[in-house]
Amino acid sequence: MSTQPLKKAAVIGAGSMGHGIAQLLIMTGTEVTIVDINDDILAKGRQKIQWSIEKFVEKRTVSKEDADAAMARLHTTTKMDEAFKDADLIVEAAPENLDMKKKLFAEMDKAAPKHAILGSNTSTLSITELGKVTSRPDKVVGLHFFNPPQMMPLLEIIKGAQTSDETAKFALDLAKKLGKTPVLVKKDVRGFIVNGILAAVFNEAFWAVERKEATRDEIDAAMKYQAGLPMGIFELADFVGLDILNSVAKEMEEAFGARAKACLIYQPLVKAGKLGQKTGEGFYPWIGGRPRIPFELADKFDPNRLYTMAANAAAWLVHDDVASPADIDTAMKFGTGWPSGPCELADKMGIDTVVKNLNELHAKNPEPMYEPCPLLLEYVKNGWLGRKAARGFHKYK
Repeated sequence: MSTQPLKKAAVIGAGSMGHGIAQLLIMTGTEVTIVDINDDILAKGRQKIQWSIEKFVEKRTVSKEDADAAMARLHTTTKMDEAFKDADLIVEAAPENLDMKKKLFAEMDKAAPKHAILGSNTSTLSITELGKVTSRPDKVVGLHFFNPPQMMPLLEIIKGAQTSDETAKFALDLAKKLGKTPVLVKKDVRGFIVNGILAAVFNEAFWAVERKEATRDEIDAAMKYQAGLPMGIFELADFVGLDILNSVAKEMEEAFGARAKACLIYQPLVKAGKLGQKTGEGFYPWIGGRPRIPFELADKFDPNRLYTMAANAAAWLVHDDVASPADIDTAMKFGTGWPSGPCELADKMGIDTVVKNLNELHAKNPEPMYEPCPLLLEYVKNGWLGRKAARGFHKYK
């Protein structure tokens, strides 16, 4: 594929992710065909792309001529064979259902040219499993865009067990062409980087409330006003969708067992159809807009408790050679708006402090999730305690 230029692409799904990915591709000169189950969905996707591009024209970041040329590169169809037949790249942006995605990948493989790269926008499902249903697992790669794709700067690139280095390089080059900051997930682990770390943070926040050690408002106020995150943890959970959080938690627990033991505090809400912002209610009511998180509670909870869990999750990613500390920090800053990445935060806190915090949490609740990653223990043994020792996850002058 390195000698095969990207001229034509197909995108499966005209929803929020699919039409956003298609927009990125047409804006950078690629002919794109979006495929979905009916013409009404496709028409709505085209309208959203048109609206979004017109906003860029209004802001004078895109010329009217370039916008018109981009829209001329956009095509739609309900026929997969038609969309795939001459594509150099196909990006699947269907709902997070492994069986559904497997069927789509089998069809993509059957209809696409032999040279075509097959990408999935999955946020947590196995790229390796998707590759297995094709005759080209070396050309299957995870392309995890963030919502909305037109605006969010991060692209997680995930290698399945058989994804070739050449395919990974194609994906990295594509990310740069699209104006994205790429991070490479070297091994196909559940949650990848961002959702893997967020899962640990969400879970600890949920456990803190479940055990009556803190309230929803205390945690969100601390993380928003003390830590400087764009949203509180429970606010972000509502924004993501509690149904999505539930499926990610199941994936993580299935993959990592007791180390990712899920707190199911949100399940009554899911059963009641209160899934967050998209349904008007979740942990918070959303009918009147974003929830008001009380500033006066900002000092009632220590953000370092959640950052400790993020650091431990990051350590496991480094320990298992899934991603580098630099890519982990980049992913969390560009993918979630964190002011600092978890490795940087751990180095600032002190790796010995991170281990001490984990041991204290483990003493209160002897669960595997609080056991320090062996990498952290190795760092402490070597005296690599972070900034104060000029070396931790990162090296300092």
